[in-house]
Parts: sequence; C-alpha cells; structure tokens
Amino acid sequence: MADYDLIVVGSGPGGYVAAIRATQLGMKTAIVERESLGGICLNWGCIPTKALLRSAEVLHLAKNAKDFGLKIDKAVFDLEAVVKRSRNVAKQLSSGVSHLMKKNKIDVLMGEASLKKGKPAPVVTVKDKDGKTKDYQAKHVMLATGARARSIPQAGLEPDGKLIWTYREAMVPDVTPKKLLVIGSGAIGIEFASFYNELGSDVTVVEALDRILPVEDEEISAMARKQFEKQGLKFHVGAQVKSLKKDKDSVTAEVSVGGKTEKIEADRVILAIGIVGNVEGLGLEELGVKVEKTHVVVDGFGRTGVQGLYAIGDLTGPPWLAHKASHEGVICVEGIAGANEAHPFDASNVPGCTYSHPQVASVGLTETKAKEAGHKLKVGKFPFIGNGKAIALGAGDGMVKTIFDAETGELLGAHMVGAEVTELIQGYVIARQGELTEAELMETIFPHPTLSEMMHESVLAAYGKVLHM
Repeated sequence: MADYDLIVVGSGPGGYVAAIRATQLGMKTAIVERESLGGICLNWGCIPTKALLRSAEVLHLAKNAKDFGLKIDKAVFDLEAVVKRSRNVAKQLSSGVSHLMKKNKIDVLMGEASLKKGKPAPVVTVKDKDGKTKDYQAKHVMLATGARARSIPQAGLEPDGKLIWTYREAMVPDVTPKKLLVIGSGAIGIEFASFYNELGSDVTVVEALDRILPVEDEEISAMARKQFEKQGLKFHVGAQVKSLKKDKDSVTAEVSVGGKTEKIEADRVILAIGIVGNVEGLGLEELGVKVEKTHVVVDGFGRTGVQGLYAIGDLTGPPWLAHKASHEGVICVEGIAGANEAHPFDASNVPGCTYSHPQVASVGLTETKAKEAGHKLKVGKFPFIGNGKAIALGAGDGMVKTIFDAETGELLGAHMVGAEVTELIQGYVIARQGELTEAELMETIFPHPTLSEMMHESVLAAYGKVLHM
C-alpha cells in the first residue's frame, strides 16, 4: 500500500505549488527538501535578488533627489544592512512556505532524495542529516529538483566562493568590488551588473553572443545597452573568456574579442553562463529516464516515460523561470488527477523579466523570430518620453514594442524596456492567452495617467492610429 498519492522532490516554486494543488484535488501529498523550503528562488534567487535591487533603486533615487526638488546631502549605502535585509526577506518567505505546507496538510520530509525501481511509481529513499534512510512509496512521484549555476572548469570558469562567484556569493558579499567582471549577459548577469554598478563598482560584462540580453528582441536589447552604458557599465560582446587566473585578491581574465586577446583585471568575477539541471544522485539512469544536456526530457504534462514519474521546472530545461515551474507543476498535477481543465504546457506565453535598471520584459516572438516564422508583420512602438506618467516619474527612457500578424491581427509578441515593465507585461500575456486581436486591444480603455497607456499607444501605432506621438 502506498504511503502517499504524490511525493514531490524539491520545494521550489514548482514543487511546493504542485504539492498545494495536489492536496486541493484530494491527494495525500508529501514534499522532500534537502535544504530550505522555497528552493533556490525564495532563498537564493528570484526573491532575495529583488530585495537587493530594490535597495539599489532607492539608492539611485536618493542620489538623484535634486531632480525631484529634494535635497539629500549624501546618499550612502551600508552593504551589511543591504544584505541583511535581503536575507530577512528570503527567511520570511521560506517561513511562509512552511506555513502553507502545514495549512494544506502536506508532509515535509527533510533530507536528500533518491529513486529506485518500484510500482506503481519509483520508490523514494530519503536520507536525513544524520545519514539515516527511509523508503516511501507513492502512486506518483514528481521531480522538481531545479538547477544550479553552470561552470567550465577547464577554462578556470569555476566558482571558488571567494574571488569567483555564482549568484549565491554575489547575494551575500563581504565587500563591494572596486572592479567587477560579469561573465554572461542574460537576466542573472545583467541584474547583478546593474546592482553592483549602482553601488559604485566598475562593472564590465562579457557576452559570448553578439549582443546583450540575447533572448530579447534586438531593438529592445540595443536600447537597454545604451541606457546601461550611460550609467557606466562596459560591455564586450561576441567575446570568449579563455581563462581566469587568480591572484591573492584579484582575478585576471583572458578575453578573446574579434580575433584579438585582451586581459581584464577584476577584484571579483560573477559567473552567469547558464545553469545545469540537478539530475545527479537521483538514480535516473537506473530507472531509464531520458536526460539531455543535464535536463530531464518530458512531454507537455511532465511525464518522463517512466511509469508514475514526472518532472517539472528548471530540471526540464528552458525557460528557467519560477513562474514557468509553478505553471508546469499545476498542469502536471491536474493531468495526474484527470482534472477537466488539464492541458499541455505551452511555453510560447511564458513572460520573461529582467529586474535591472532599466527593467526589460517580453512575451511571445521577437520581430526577427516572427519574420523567420513566415508572418507578415505590423509593428508598433511607443516611447516612454511620450507618456505623462513616465515623465512625472522621471523615467522618460524606454519603449514599448508590439508585433502583430498583419493578416489575422494576432499579437505575436510584446517587448518592453523601461520603468516597471515587469509589472506591465502581464497585460500582454493575458491578451495572448485570451487570443485577443488588435481590435480588442485598441478598443480597451486604459486608465490615465498610467504607464499602461503606452501599451495601448503601441498597439495603435502598429495600425497607424497612435495618438500621442
């Protein structure tokens, strides 16, 4: 007889949300966690980084108080206090997950999980901190073990916890680097580059591809780069880091750019070159689970092909986003339960957000990808400088861009750079999910004065009806 209907391995945003949904559907559920409830996102990722970035944002406003008619003699930061606030936010939310587990009567099994063959699903073995093990049988097992920072040891691109950091060390620094090298310009790299730049570090970003934020629309990433450069960030794109050589309290990077090699010296280096799935030690090979490039292969319902075994979130590959993991978890559980609303996961409507200064957000196809897919396009753009609320906020730099299919009016993609765009993007996500056309969007009333009016204007611009430009 099974101990549980469902055992979830990993308590990040994918795992704990899936566990809650399972109990709502009447399943007896347990969750296994080896470190802290909430996983990487709540403890070392999404949430604490946003707390750090908020401190940087307030510092930026204080430094520029005169632009708002205010006088602050000298704006300074207390690094220890900034980090402490971030850790307290993470602790508060991790405690919140613990409360949710109790509220929903989900058993929390603290320890490290591994799997072995069993029926109707693999047996879950949990090893606690004292090394004691216990086997649990469930009707269904879901893996939500997440991912970790990628490293390249052969090139010296390997964290040491002191001079070469991953996101973990970058969130709890004991010193503000005078010179900082960030390798990788995806969301993680850019967010840390933006944070440390605001604290006064001399920041250089190296990107292997030909532009920063390479998954974003080309026009948006170019505009973001200009704003970052105005703030003092330096970029090397199309560049390869050949090696990192450590000294007592510094690192020298050998970087190849355009066939030429140059050396960049820094006090600290942040590795933001991608992530790899946490597949080791689970017993996946023995079970016959298919793993490609460190990620478990699944279908649209999280099924691995092994009876009773499912996987969701970062473990299953890009996009490596908390909200994607949560959504996958719900779909997977509803599929297991045979709920009427069960539907396969569709990555095309997953929004992406970068919480730098300026922020960047997007959903759907870029202009290039839309053309490659064979669509005839209507593209609308509206600048922040044309919006009253943006000007009042002192945030006139930025743009909203919308891409429509010229024949059907389908919103193919939306892309933004500027203040609070990570909050605005959800409007376009809903539009895509609801399959709204340009007609419904143009007929929608947007409140004034708000930043959201730019979303309306961008749609109008695509069809030659823009009002305030």
